[in-house]
Formats: sequence, C-alpha cells, structure tokens
Amino acid sequence: MKKVLLIASILSVAVISTACINNLAVQDLNNKAKAYADKGDYTQAIERLKSSIDLDPSVFETHYNLAIVYTKSGDYVNAINEYKSVISMKPELADSYYSLATAENNLAIEISRGNYKLNEEGSVVPTGSAEEQESELSEKDKALMMELYDSAIQNYEKYLELNPNAEDKTEVKDTIERIKRYQNPPQEQEEEENLLIQ
Repeated sequence: MKKVLLIASILSVAVISTACINNLAVQDLNNKAKAYADKGDYTQAIERLKSSIDLDPSVFETHYNLAIVYTKSGDYVNAINEYKSVISMKPELADSYYSLATAENNLAIEISRGNYKLNEEGSVVPTGSAEEQESELSEKDKALMMELYDSAIQNYEKYLELNPNAEDKTEVKDTIERIKRYQNPPQEQEEEENLLIQ
C-alpha cells in the first residue's frame, strides 16, 4: 500500500512540476512576443505566441495578444479567427467585440480596395498583383464585404451593450453609422457619383 501511495505521490509531483514548467515557458514566450511586438517585429511575435498556445492553449491572454498582433500586422483574416477564439473563451469581455469589429471593418475596407479577394476554395487571400487590385470586385467579394460590415456592426453594438458607459461610445456609434451609410448610400449621392463618372 505504501508503494502505491509513493508512486501516486511521485506522479502527482511530476504533473505539478510539468505544469509549473509549462507556465514558466508560456510566460517567457509571451514576454518575448511582447518585446518583438513593441519593436514592430510582428512575425517573431506571432511565432512566439503560437508556440505559447501550443504549450498551453487555455491561456486567454495569449490568444488575445495573438489577435492584437495579427491586427497590428494587417493580417485581419487571422485576427478575426483569433478574436472569435477569444470571445468563445470569455464572451463577457466587451473589448474583444470591439477588436473583432475593427478587424472585420478593416478587412472589408481592404476587400473594397482590391487588396484581398475570395479564392476558388472560398478563403480570403491577398491579391498580390496590381492587376488584381485594379480589377472589378466579384459578386462574391462584394457579398463577403457586406457580411463583414454587418458582422462589424453587430460586434460594435455588442461592445456597447456590454460596456454601456464606454468612453468611446460616441465614436463607436459614429463608426456604425458610417458603415451603414457605406452599405446603403442615399439615392442622391449615388446619382451625383454617377454624374461625376460620366
């Protein structure tokens, strides 16, 4: 019986030791990622944060930091995916919805500029060449852009719902209104734009 207790104790200590080592390694990777991000080296920061998630995918802060670094690097596709993971971990955190909405809005703008498009597999990818950027948006790209704007509006509204006393409440409401105006331009404005084009 003593042998069984001794073996169980040894296993317990081993598990606790491994968890502590993982926590230290995760913290070290997160600290290194922050240092890289502060220098603007987003590629290295992303690699450190991904390694940290590989060690312990349950650390909320690592996912949130990865989403932020993706956003700063202009990789809105991965930022959106990571913000969705963050929200699934802590759905009550208002800032996550604001950040997701911002990434969705930015990606929609990039699609409207021709910098991103839907490929044949249905993934959003950078266009790459100047010819692709100058080409007309496909109906699928336009539809995706509108979906992103709709989702951004919903997420900005969720942010305001969870944070009704937000200091940036007026700014967020203005952003929502700008998106809505872009989605549904007034008839007169469309007619003026058509006259300018002719």
